[in-house]
This record gives sequence, C-alpha cells and structure tokens, in this order.
Amino acid sequence: MTLPKALQGWRLPLIGSPLFIISRPELVLAQCKAGIVGCFPALNAREKDGESLDAWLTYINEELDRHNQENPDRPAAPYAINQIVHKSNARLDRDIEICVKHKVPIWVTSLGARVEVNEAAHSCGGVVLHDVINNRFAKKAIEKGADGLVAVAAGAGGHAGAQSPLALIQEIRAWFDGPLFLSGAIARGDSILAAMAMGADGGYAGTLFIATEECAAVPDYKQMVADHGAEDIIYTNLFTGVHGNYLKPSIAKAGMNPAELEISDPSKMNFAEDREKPKSWKEIWGAGQGLGAIEKVVPTAEVVDRLEREFIAARERLSGQLKSY
Repeated sequence: MTLPKALQGWRLPLIGSPLFIISRPELVLAQCKAGIVGCFPALNAREKDGESLDAWLTYINEELDRHNQENPDRPAAPYAINQIVHKSNARLDRDIEICVKHKVPIWVTSLGARVEVNEAAHSCGGVVLHDVINNRFAKKAIEKGADGLVAVAAGAGGHAGAQSPLALIQEIRAWFDGPLFLSGAIARGDSILAAMAMGADGGYAGTLFIATEECAAVPDYKQMVADHGAEDIIYTNLFTGVHGNYLKPSIAKAGMNPAELEISDPSKMNFAEDREKPKSWKEIWGAGQGLGAIEKVVPTAEVVDRLEREFIAARERLSGQLKSY
C-alpha cells in the first residue's frame, strides 16, 4: 500500500513520540526542521497554566511555513498531535475542533479508538495513527476508521505493551498493509532499519529526545536518561493505571522501593487536565529501554544527524551481508 502523502518524503522514517508535559513547540519544531515528525499531546498546552493549544498550533504552523520558504531544498517534516481519547479527558471535543481549524496533518490517538475522532481528522485532510499494544486493539482501531497504527511493543517508554516487536508486527502485518510504525527501544538508526525489515514503515521514538536541549524536561531528568541503561527501567501500572516503563532511580529518589510497587486499579485511570499526582509521584520519570544509546544532552538536530549516519551505515552493512545469501 502506498503511504499517504503526509507520511512520505521525510529525511528519516521516524516519528518523535509525544512526551507528556515535556514535548512542547520548541522540541516539535526542532524535530520537524531536522527532518522527522515531531509530536506533542494536545493536553500539554495546559490551560490552567495560561497556555493555549490554538496559540501553540498557530506558532508551529507559522514557524514551519517560514522555515520551508527559507529552506526549499530541505523542507521540514510535518508535525503530529496526540489526542488522549480516554473518557476522563474533558477537553477532547474542544481540542479536536482546534486541530481541525489548523488542519493538523497527522493525528496520533491513544487510549481508545473513536469513530468521531477519525472522522474529524479526515474532515481536514489529516491522517490518523492509533497506538496499540496488541493485535486485538489494532483490529478495533482500523475497524473504527484509523488510517494506520503505531505498534507499541515491549521496551517502549511511557505507556508500553509487553509483546515482542517481532510478534506484534508479525501479527498486524498478517492482515493489515497500511501505515505502521514501531515503538519500543528505537534509539539508533539501526533500530529504524530493523523496524522496516520487520515490516513497519518506520520507527517511533521518544526517550532519546528527552536528553535534548529543546526538550522541556528538567535537567536532572535529562541527565538521568543519559546516565542509565535498560536494566534501570521498570514496568508498572502504579502511576497511571496503565502499564508503562519508568526509571528506577526516579522511583527510589521519591522514597519507594522499585521492587515492591503496588498494582493500580485500571478503572481509576484519570487523564483530566487538572488531575493531581501524589506529592511523592511528582518526579517519577518515564523512559524506554533504548536509553543505553544516549550518552549526553545534545541538540535535537545532532540526534537526528547521528540517526541518519547510523541508518545509512546499517543499510550498507546489511546490503553487504545479504550478498552471502
């Protein structure tokens, strides 16, 4: 299947995944200008803090238009907005109206597939990718009108699945030939190529962009990502009701034992903008198992440059290896 126009022509087949709170216009613009898709959750424009999704999208569109006029030979990749469609998100309907107004090119939906959200995206020419952790959810998303999928496999940062990327991609590709991106420890150019070899159209990465200058994460969070590896990640549903991967050192710093965490009640999930975490959870930080590829805090453009070098080198290496078969 030919990919929709919005999903073609990027410098690298990679989407920077939406990072709760810490993906802001500065990071999204840096990612897009570097040639990959930048994405942020609509809820990151926190109205209680005087921020406006409408203003953010106006700024992003104007800045990307300016960049493209000044760089016709290397235009920016499109941006994406993540919509949390869980019933506790009271802002959803209004945020959808704002995204339609600004003709957001790529929509990433999470925590439930809804027909009306897909229809709204299509009304302004948008492409919808729904993130899923298993094949059952993948089928539901496509049945309800999503154009494509993000397979969130084991090792992904934040809310993540538990299935091997090999198994998850294999099961989805058995029946679906549309847009498909893989999330789960995508932190090197080699990983992007591996995702494509498995049958995905590209990668979906978040953790490696936490340790960038443009990310809104606090310095301690960025440094913790740069200083640790996969063994320092724990998979738990305690903090949101949905299983996700978190940095053990941040949990220990909050006074909890990562080896003795309670199990949360999924029915109490709350993604309302005004929800409050317990004080001890304020600095529980998510990250994926790919953080071992991160050595220091650098500009986003430098990360994408590295990924491109690695992708090209891996492609050439693999081409040479395949000549023996």
